[in-house]
Amino acid sequence: MKMVSHLRLIVFVTLVFTFGCKDTEPEVAPAPTPYTYVAPEGFPPFFDPANNPTTLEGIALGRKLFYDPILSGDNTQACADCHRQENAFTDPRRFSIGIDGVAGHRNSMSLINIAFQHRLFWDGRAHGLEEQALFPIKDPIEMHESLPNAVSELQAIPEYTEMFWQAFGTREVDSILIAKALAQFERTLNSVNSRYDRWKLGLENLEKSEISGMNLFMDPAGGGCAQCHSFGALFSDFLFRNNGKDSIVTDLGRFAFSGLPQDRGAVKTPSMRNVEYTAPYMLDGRFATLEEVLEFYNTGFKLGPSTDPFMFTLVKGRLSEQDKSDIIAFLKTLSEPEILTNPAFSKPQ
Repeated sequence: MKMVSHLRLIVFVTLVFTFGCKDTEPEVAPAPTPYTYVAPEGFPPFFDPANNPTTLEGIALGRKLFYDPILSGDNTQACADCHRQENAFTDPRRFSIGIDGVAGHRNSMSLINIAFQHRLFWDGRAHGLEEQALFPIKDPIEMHESLPNAVSELQAIPEYTEMFWQAFGTREVDSILIAKALAQFERTLNSVNSRYDRWKLGLENLEKSEISGMNLFMDPAGGGCAQCHSFGALFSDFLFRNNGKDSIVTDLGRFAFSGLPQDRGAVKTPSMRNVEYTAPYMLDGRFATLEEVLEFYNTGFKLGPSTDPFMFTLVKGRLSEQDKSDIIAFLKTLSEPEILTNPAFSKPQ
Protein backbone atom coordinates (compact mmCIF):
# COMPACT_ATOMS: atom_id res chain seq x y z
CA MET A 1 0.00 0.00 0.00
CA LYS A 2 2.83 2.37 0.85
CA MET A 3 4.37 1.70 -2.56
CA VAL A 4 1.08 2.51 -4.31
CA SER A 5 0.66 5.67 -2.28
CA HIS A 6 4.18 6.79 -3.19
CA LEU A 7 3.52 6.13 -6.85
CA ARG A 8 0.29 8.13 -6.74
CA LEU A 9 2.12 11.01 -5.05
CA ILE A 10 4.87 10.97 -7.67
CA VAL A 11 2.31 10.99 -10.52
CA PHE A 12 0.38 13.83 -8.87
CA VAL A 13 3.50 15.97 -8.33
CA THR A 14 4.64 15.28 -11.90
CA LEU A 15 1.29 16.37 -13.33
CA VAL A 16 1.19 19.51 -11.21
CA PHE A 17 4.75 20.41 -12.20
CA THR A 18 4.13 19.69 -15.88
CA PHE A 19 0.92 21.69 -16.23
CA GLY A 20 2.17 24.37 -13.89
CA CYS A 21 5.20 24.93 -16.12
CA LYS A 22 2.99 25.19 -19.18
CA ASP A 23 0.87 27.84 -17.51
CA THR A 24 3.91 29.97 -16.78
CA GLU A 25 5.52 29.72 -20.23
CA PRO A 26 5.51 33.14 -21.91
CA GLU A 27 3.12 33.56 -24.80
CA VAL A 28 4.96 33.82 -28.10
CA ALA A 29 4.21 37.11 -29.82
CA PRO A 30 2.80 36.76 -33.34
CA ALA A 31 4.83 37.91 -36.33
CA PRO A 32 2.88 40.72 -38.07
CA THR A 33 2.50 40.46 -41.84
CA PRO A 34 4.63 43.05 -43.70
CA TYR A 35 2.75 45.48 -45.95
CA THR A 36 4.29 45.66 -49.39
CA TYR A 37 3.85 48.81 -51.44
CA VAL A 38 5.87 49.61 -54.52
CA ALA A 39 5.60 53.28 -55.47
CA PRO A 40 4.97 53.77 -59.20
CA GLU A 41 7.75 55.14 -61.38
CA GLY A 42 8.29 58.83 -60.72
CA PHE A 43 6.97 58.72 -57.16
CA PRO A 44 9.27 59.00 -54.16
CA PRO A 45 9.90 55.79 -52.21
CA PHE A 46 7.24 54.71 -49.75
CA PHE A 47 8.36 55.98 -46.35
CA ASP A 48 8.33 53.11 -43.87
CA PRO A 49 10.16 54.08 -40.65
CA ALA A 50 12.33 51.44 -39.05
CA ASN A 51 10.67 51.99 -35.66
CA ASN A 52 7.18 51.51 -37.11
CA PRO A 53 7.20 49.16 -40.09
CA THR A 54 3.83 48.99 -41.79
CA THR A 55 2.03 45.66 -41.39
CA LEU A 56 -1.39 44.33 -42.29
CA GLU A 57 -2.24 43.95 -38.60
CA GLY A 58 -1.09 47.49 -37.84
CA ILE A 59 -3.13 48.86 -40.74
CA ALA A 60 -6.25 47.02 -39.53
CA LEU A 61 -5.83 48.41 -36.02
CA GLY A 62 -5.16 51.93 -37.29
CA ARG A 63 -8.16 51.81 -39.58
CA LYS A 64 -10.42 50.77 -36.70
CA LEU A 65 -9.03 53.55 -34.50
CA PHE A 66 -9.38 56.12 -37.29
CA TYR A 67 -13.13 55.50 -37.52
CA ASP A 68 -13.78 55.00 -33.80
CA PRO A 69 -15.09 57.97 -31.75
CA ILE A 70 -13.63 56.37 -28.63
CA LEU A 71 -10.56 58.59 -29.09
CA SER A 72 -12.59 61.73 -28.36
CA GLY A 73 -13.48 63.10 -24.94
CA ASP A 74 -17.18 62.29 -25.13
CA ASN A 75 -16.92 59.37 -27.58
CA THR A 76 -18.79 61.23 -30.33
CA GLN A 77 -16.07 62.21 -32.81
CA ALA A 78 -13.59 60.15 -34.80
CA CYS A 79 -10.65 61.18 -36.96
CA ALA A 80 -12.84 60.31 -39.95
CA ASP A 81 -15.37 63.02 -39.05
CA CYS A 82 -12.92 65.74 -40.14
CA HIS A 83 -11.13 63.63 -42.75
CA ARG A 84 -13.95 62.14 -44.79
CA GLN A 85 -13.27 59.56 -47.45
CA GLU A 86 -15.91 60.98 -49.80
CA ASN A 87 -14.00 64.28 -49.74
CA ALA A 88 -10.56 62.76 -50.33
CA PHE A 89 -10.03 62.62 -46.56
CA THR A 90 -10.62 66.28 -45.85
CA ASP A 91 -13.59 68.23 -44.45
CA PRO A 92 -16.16 69.89 -46.74
CA ARG A 93 -16.82 72.45 -44.01
CA ARG A 94 -14.71 75.59 -43.98
CA PHE A 95 -13.71 74.84 -40.39
CA SER A 96 -14.11 71.56 -38.54
CA ILE A 97 -16.22 71.55 -35.37
CA GLY A 98 -14.84 69.86 -32.25
CA ILE A 99 -16.76 67.89 -29.63
CA ASP A 100 -17.54 71.03 -27.63
CA GLY A 101 -19.07 72.79 -30.62
CA VAL A 102 -16.03 75.03 -31.11
CA ALA A 103 -14.82 75.67 -34.66
CA GLY A 104 -11.16 75.63 -35.60
CA HIS A 105 -9.56 78.40 -37.63
CA ARG A 106 -7.94 76.36 -40.41
CA ASN A 107 -9.39 74.14 -43.09
CA SER A 108 -8.72 70.42 -42.65
CA MET A 109 -5.94 69.12 -44.93
CA SER A 110 -6.30 66.03 -47.10
CA LEU A 111 -4.58 62.84 -45.96
CA ILE A 112 -4.16 61.46 -49.47
CA ASN A 113 -0.52 60.59 -50.28
CA ILE A 114 0.54 61.67 -46.81
CA ALA A 115 2.97 58.73 -46.82
CA PHE A 116 5.22 60.84 -49.05
CA GLN A 117 5.19 63.88 -46.75
CA HIS A 118 7.26 64.52 -43.64
CA ARG A 119 6.33 67.95 -42.23
CA LEU A 120 2.65 67.93 -41.39
CA PHE A 121 -0.11 70.45 -40.65
CA TRP A 122 -0.37 73.77 -42.45
CA ASP A 123 2.49 75.13 -40.32
CA GLY A 124 4.64 71.98 -40.42
CA ARG A 125 4.81 71.63 -36.65
CA ALA A 126 4.68 67.82 -36.73
CA HIS A 127 7.57 65.82 -38.14
CA GLY A 128 5.97 62.62 -39.35
CA LEU A 129 2.66 60.85 -38.91
CA GLU A 130 3.55 59.28 -35.58
CA GLU A 131 3.93 62.76 -34.08
CA GLN A 132 0.97 64.25 -35.93
CA ALA A 133 -1.54 61.56 -34.99
CA LEU A 134 -1.92 62.55 -31.34
CA PHE A 135 -2.35 66.31 -31.82
CA PRO A 136 -6.09 66.22 -32.74
CA ILE A 137 -6.88 63.82 -29.88
CA LYS A 138 -5.37 66.17 -27.29
CA ASP A 139 -6.49 69.46 -28.88
CA PRO A 140 -9.16 71.13 -26.70
CA ILE A 141 -11.01 72.48 -29.75
CA GLU A 142 -10.94 69.15 -31.60
CA MET A 143 -11.34 65.75 -29.94
CA HIS A 144 -10.52 67.12 -26.47
CA GLU A 145 -9.38 63.86 -24.88
CA SER A 146 -6.50 63.08 -22.52
CA LEU A 147 -4.18 60.35 -23.70
CA PRO A 148 -4.34 58.43 -20.38
CA ASN A 149 -8.12 58.31 -20.62
CA ALA A 150 -8.05 57.17 -24.25
CA VAL A 151 -5.58 54.44 -23.32
CA SER A 152 -7.74 53.34 -20.37
CA GLU A 153 -10.86 53.05 -22.52
CA LEU A 154 -9.11 51.00 -25.19
CA GLN A 155 -7.45 48.78 -22.57
CA ALA A 156 -10.89 47.80 -21.28
CA ILE A 157 -12.00 46.40 -24.66
CA PRO A 158 -10.78 42.82 -25.35
CA GLU A 159 -11.13 43.23 -29.12
CA TYR A 160 -8.69 46.12 -29.03
CA THR A 161 -6.15 44.46 -26.71
CA GLU A 162 -6.13 41.45 -29.04
CA MET A 163 -5.57 43.71 -32.06
CA PHE A 164 -2.67 45.44 -30.29
CA TRP A 165 -1.26 41.98 -29.53
CA GLN A 166 -1.49 40.95 -33.18
CA ALA A 167 0.01 44.23 -34.43
CA PHE A 168 2.65 44.99 -31.80
CA GLY A 169 3.07 41.87 -29.66
CA THR A 170 1.64 43.41 -26.50
CA ARG A 171 -1.78 43.71 -24.93
CA GLU A 172 -0.70 46.78 -22.97
CA VAL A 173 -2.14 49.77 -24.84
CA ASP A 174 -0.23 53.03 -24.80
CA SER A 175 -0.40 56.31 -26.70
CA ILE A 176 2.77 55.60 -28.70
CA LEU A 177 1.20 52.45 -30.14
CA ILE A 178 -2.06 54.30 -30.85
CA ALA A 179 -0.08 56.83 -32.89
CA LYS A 180 1.88 54.11 -34.67
CA ALA A 181 -1.28 52.25 -35.68
CA LEU A 182 -2.98 55.41 -36.98
CA ALA A 183 0.18 56.28 -38.93
CA GLN A 184 0.30 52.84 -40.53
CA PHE A 185 -3.26 53.09 -41.80
CA GLU A 186 -2.83 56.65 -43.06
CA ARG A 187 0.29 55.64 -45.01
CA THR A 188 -1.89 53.40 -47.18
CA LEU A 189 -4.12 56.28 -48.36
CA ASN A 190 -2.37 56.67 -51.67
CA SER A 191 -3.61 58.00 -55.01
CA VAL A 192 -1.46 57.15 -58.03
CA ASN A 193 -3.93 56.16 -60.76
CA SER A 194 -5.58 59.29 -62.16
CA ARG A 195 -6.32 59.98 -65.81
CA TYR A 196 -3.11 62.02 -65.88
CA ASP A 197 -1.13 58.99 -64.66
CA ARG A 198 -2.69 56.76 -67.31
CA TRP A 199 -1.96 59.40 -69.95
CA LYS A 200 1.69 59.41 -68.92
CA LEU A 201 1.75 55.65 -69.41
CA GLY A 202 0.18 55.98 -72.84
CA LEU A 203 -3.02 54.27 -71.71
CA GLU A 204 -5.39 57.19 -72.12
CA ASN A 205 -5.73 60.41 -74.09
CA LEU A 206 -6.25 63.91 -72.69
CA GLU A 207 -8.55 66.44 -74.29
CA LYS A 208 -7.21 69.53 -76.06
CA SER A 209 -8.37 71.80 -73.22
CA GLU A 210 -6.66 69.56 -70.66
CA ILE A 211 -3.37 69.68 -72.55
CA SER A 212 -3.70 73.46 -72.82
CA GLY A 213 -4.38 73.67 -69.09
CA MET A 214 -1.33 71.51 -68.34
CA ASN A 215 0.87 73.82 -70.39
CA LEU A 216 -0.53 76.89 -68.61
CA PHE A 217 -0.05 75.13 -65.26
CA MET A 218 3.66 74.71 -66.04
CA ASP A 219 4.24 78.10 -67.68
CA PRO A 220 5.74 80.62 -65.18
CA ALA A 221 4.22 83.45 -67.24
CA GLY A 222 0.90 81.64 -67.57
CA GLY A 223 -0.73 80.03 -64.58
CA GLY A 224 2.60 79.69 -62.84
CA CYS A 225 1.11 76.92 -60.71
CA ALA A 226 4.04 74.52 -61.02
CA GLN A 227 6.40 76.95 -59.28
CA CYS A 228 4.92 75.69 -56.00
CA HIS A 229 2.80 72.71 -57.05
CA SER A 230 5.77 70.96 -58.62
CA PHE A 231 4.89 69.19 -61.82
CA GLY A 232 5.39 65.43 -61.59
CA ALA A 233 4.18 62.88 -59.07
CA LEU A 234 2.77 64.74 -56.08
CA PHE A 235 2.10 68.21 -57.55
CA SER A 236 3.62 69.99 -54.58
CA ASP A 237 7.07 70.63 -53.18
CA PHE A 238 5.41 70.81 -49.71
CA LEU A 239 7.39 73.93 -48.83
CA PHE A 240 5.99 76.87 -46.86
CA ARG A 241 4.96 80.10 -48.56
CA ASN A 242 2.90 83.23 -48.09
CA ASN A 243 0.87 83.32 -51.31
CA GLY A 244 -0.52 86.81 -50.82
CA LYS A 245 -3.95 86.00 -49.41
CA ASP A 246 -4.06 89.12 -47.20
CA SER A 247 -2.49 92.57 -47.00
CA ILE A 248 -2.20 92.11 -43.23
CA VAL A 249 -1.20 88.65 -42.01
CA THR A 250 -3.72 87.32 -39.49
CA ASP A 251 -2.46 83.72 -39.28
CA LEU A 252 1.29 83.58 -38.59
CA GLY A 253 1.61 80.14 -40.14
CA ARG A 254 5.12 78.71 -40.18
CA PHE A 255 6.50 81.84 -38.48
CA ALA A 256 4.98 80.74 -35.15
CA PHE A 257 7.48 77.86 -35.09
CA SER A 258 10.45 79.07 -37.11
CA GLY A 259 10.53 82.72 -36.06
CA LEU A 260 11.94 83.59 -39.49
CA PRO A 261 10.60 86.86 -40.97
CA GLN A 262 10.11 85.27 -44.40
CA ASP A 263 7.84 82.65 -42.82
CA ARG A 264 5.29 85.19 -41.60
CA GLY A 265 1.97 83.96 -42.98
CA ALA A 266 3.70 81.10 -44.84
CA VAL A 267 1.87 77.78 -44.95
CA LYS A 268 2.45 74.38 -46.50
CA THR A 269 1.82 73.99 -50.22
CA PRO A 270 -0.81 71.24 -50.58
CA SER A 271 -0.86 68.64 -53.34
CA MET A 272 -3.12 69.21 -56.34
CA ARG A 273 -4.02 65.55 -56.63
CA ASN A 274 -7.77 65.07 -56.13
CA VAL A 275 -8.18 68.82 -55.61
CA GLU A 276 -11.53 68.51 -57.36
CA TYR A 277 -12.86 66.80 -54.21
CA THR A 278 -11.27 68.88 -51.45
CA ALA A 279 -13.24 72.16 -51.44
CA PRO A 280 -13.24 74.60 -49.75
CA TYR A 281 -9.77 75.87 -50.52
CA MET A 282 -6.87 77.72 -48.88
CA LEU A 283 -5.69 77.73 -45.29
CA ASP A 284 -8.95 79.23 -44.07
CA GLY A 285 -11.28 77.66 -46.63
CA ARG A 286 -12.22 81.08 -48.01
CA PHE A 287 -12.81 79.88 -51.58
CA ALA A 288 -15.67 77.50 -52.31
CA THR A 289 -14.71 76.66 -55.90
CA LEU A 290 -11.67 76.16 -58.11
CA GLU A 291 -12.93 79.03 -60.23
CA GLU A 292 -12.55 81.35 -57.24
CA VAL A 293 -9.04 80.05 -56.61
CA LEU A 294 -7.95 80.68 -60.19
CA GLU A 295 -9.38 84.19 -60.11
CA PHE A 296 -7.47 84.90 -56.90
CA TYR A 297 -4.20 83.89 -58.55
CA ASN A 298 -5.17 85.90 -61.62
CA THR A 299 -6.23 89.19 -60.04
CA GLY A 300 -6.77 88.87 -56.27
CA PHE A 301 -3.39 88.24 -54.67
CA LYS A 302 -1.78 90.90 -52.49
CA LEU A 303 1.92 91.65 -52.15
CA GLY A 304 3.67 92.34 -48.86
CA PRO A 305 7.03 92.01 -47.07
CA SER A 306 6.72 88.26 -46.54
CA THR A 307 4.87 87.32 -49.75
CA ASP A 308 6.68 84.63 -51.70
CA PRO A 309 9.04 86.23 -54.26
CA PHE A 310 7.47 84.36 -57.17
CA MET A 311 4.16 86.14 -56.61
CA PHE A 312 5.88 89.42 -57.53
CA THR A 313 6.57 88.06 -61.01
CA LEU A 314 2.92 87.36 -61.81
CA VAL A 315 1.05 89.86 -63.99
CA LYS A 316 -2.48 90.49 -62.79
CA GLY A 317 -5.14 89.74 -65.37
CA ARG A 318 -2.83 87.55 -67.45
CA LEU A 319 -5.31 84.67 -67.66
CA SER A 320 -8.39 84.70 -69.89
CA GLU A 321 -11.61 82.93 -68.96
CA GLN A 322 -10.61 80.14 -71.34
CA ASP A 323 -7.17 79.89 -69.73
CA LYS A 324 -8.70 79.46 -66.29
CA SER A 325 -11.21 76.92 -67.59
CA ASP A 326 -8.40 74.93 -69.22
CA ILE A 327 -6.29 74.89 -66.04
CA ILE A 328 -9.27 73.57 -64.09
CA ALA A 329 -9.85 70.93 -66.75
CA PHE A 330 -6.25 69.80 -66.30
CA LEU A 331 -6.54 69.79 -62.51
CA LYS A 332 -9.48 67.41 -62.79
CA THR A 333 -7.28 64.92 -64.66
CA LEU A 334 -5.45 64.53 -61.33
CA SER A 335 -8.58 63.07 -59.72
CA GLU A 336 -8.90 59.40 -58.83
CA PRO A 337 -12.59 58.83 -58.01
CA GLU A 338 -11.92 55.27 -56.83
CA ILE A 339 -10.31 56.52 -53.63
CA LEU A 340 -13.65 58.00 -52.55
CA THR A 341 -15.17 54.54 -52.24
CA ASN A 342 -12.19 52.19 -51.92
CA PRO A 343 -13.35 49.64 -49.31
CA ALA A 344 -9.78 49.28 -47.99
CA PHE A 345 -9.99 52.92 -46.85
CA SER A 346 -13.56 52.77 -45.54
CA LYS A 347 -14.97 52.25 -42.09
CA PRO A 348 -14.50 48.59 -41.06
CA GLN A 349 -17.67 46.59 -40.65
